[in-house]
Order: sequence, then structure tokens, then C-alpha cells
Amino acid sequence: MTSFNKVKDWFISMGSPPFLYKWIMKYLPFMILLSLLLVFISLSWGLFFAPTDYKQGDAYRIIYIHVPSAILSQSIFILMAITGGICLIWRAKVAGMLLRSAAPIGASFTLMALISGAIWGKPTWGTWWVWDARLTSTLILFFIYAAIVGIYSSIEDKTKGDRAAALLSLVGVSMIPIIKKSVDWWQTLHQPSTFTLTQSPSMPPEMYLPLLANVLGFYFLFIALLFLRLRTELALREQRKNWFKQKILGD
Repeated sequence: MTSFNKVKDWFISMGSPPFLYKWIMKYLPFMILLSLLLVFISLSWGLFFAPTDYKQGDAYRIIYIHVPSAILSQSIFILMAITGGICLIWRAKVAGMLLRSAAPIGASFTLMALISGAIWGKPTWGTWWVWDARLTSTLILFFIYAAIVGIYSSIEDKTKGDRAAALLSLVGVSMIPIIKKSVDWWQTLHQPSTFTLTQSPSMPPEMYLPLLANVLGFYFLFIALLFLRLRTELALREQRKNWFKQKILGD
């Protein structure tokens, strides 16, 4: 069996709630420990050991929270759009569970990006908020996240809730390129993107490397939180199934 076939079979197996639950329970403790360790080390590195910026002083250190949060807010929504498409096209039950589990986490990271951006904006721009293209489009993304969370709270039928949230995710993902390119398309106070594939970073390595470490740490934190929520979602939806009663409850 080729490596591609093994990966394909693994993805197919992940669509099985019993297999997915067993897999999550196996790796969850490791992911929690690893994510907390990475976030602690990377935040300490950026907040306490990175050099002071000669223009912004220590106020710039908020980027070690703001930038990873902003990146995660967009990455999680792209993941939700992908799982939403799978949910609508193949009616995959696990995709709906994943979508529901990821939405509150993505909303939290988006809110963190907005709040940390306001904290950064006060000493930099002299105000907590401006109707800047990047800020406004990110705020709209937060409202879409909130709408998806609200859909799950208002629709009791899990299947209907999954489909409605999946449809909104596919429509809302159009905000991601708008957020990404807003600083290029319009005049904006917001600085250009910190991470680009075509240009080398303008920051010195002493500042840039801890930022990369924080982005990595936040990604692992998201995975750990997703595992926790997905475990709960699997238990809620599958609690009456025989596999759950036999393997989890011991009936």
C-alpha cells in the first residue's frame, strides 16, 4: 500500500465517530501539554526577552498576541469553510461536528485579535478604534462567527444546524481575501501583513523568531481546544449509540 493510500484511508477512518473519539482520547493529553508548553515559552520569549522596538518601545510586544490571533481567526474560518463544503456535499456527520466545535474557538481568536489590536492602536494611532479597512473587515468576520454560533444555539435539529452553518461558512469565507488584501486595496492605517511569501521580514530575527514561535504555539493551542470541544460534541451526539455505551460507559 502506497503512502497516499494510507493517508486516504486514515482520512476516511476519521469520518467514523468511534475511531475519531478513540484517536482524540489517545492524543489529547499530549496536545494539551505540548500546546501549553509552546505558548508559555513563546509568549515569555516575545514579551520579556525580545528587544525593545526603537520606534514603538515596548508597546509593540502586543504583536506576539495580536498577530497569531489574527492569523488563527482567518485559518480557522478557512477550515470551517472546507468542513462546511464536505458537510453539504457528502453529508458527513463528523464534518458538521468539526464545524460546530471550531466556530466558538475561531470567534474567540477573532475577538482577541480585535481587542489586542485596540490595545496596540491606542499608543500607536492615538485611538482605540478607527474604521480602518482591515479592522472593519475583521469585525465583520467576528459577526459571521457569532452568527454561526447563534445558528447552532437556535436550531435544535443537529443536521439542519450543520447545513445552515456550513452554508454561512462557505458564503463568509469570501471575507478572508478581503481582510488579507485590505491594506493593499485601500488606504489604511494598518501596517502591511507581517508574514508574506514574496518578501523577507522587515523585523530583525530577535523579534521575528519569537513571533513565529507564537504563531506555532497558537496553532497547537487551537488543535488542543478543538480536540476538547470535538470530544464533547461526539459524546453529546453519540451518547445513545451502542459503541459509545460499550466503550465509554461500559454498558
